[in-house]
Amino acid sequence: MHAFDILGDPVRRRILELLAEGELPAGSIAGTIGAEFGISQPAVSQHLKVLRDNGFATVTVDGTRRLYAVDPEPLREIDTWLDRYRKFWMNRLDALETELHRGHRQ
Repeated sequence: MHAFDILGDPVRRRILELLAEGELPAGSIAGTIGAEFGISQPAVSQHLKVLRDNGFATVTVDGTRRLYAVDPEPLREIDTWLDRYRKFWMNRLDALETELHRGHRQ
């Protein structure tokens, strides 16, 4: 599965957002995602499996708990792919920074 296929799903993107804050148990993820998206625990588990099987998340077993964390490597690959497109917004961001600095001087 291609990285953008993985990240194209809003549930999986949200799971990665949660994991970006730090390692979380599967039950906590399922509770948050279930409440936000109205999906069942087995459905959340399937999304976690897709993230894990495609390298976006790691899982550590701690007794009866499964702790999930982000694996940054696939995200680095996406960042590398995006490099060729940064020129389209970097000039605009540089111009915005210049204008903001001008505003602080006045």
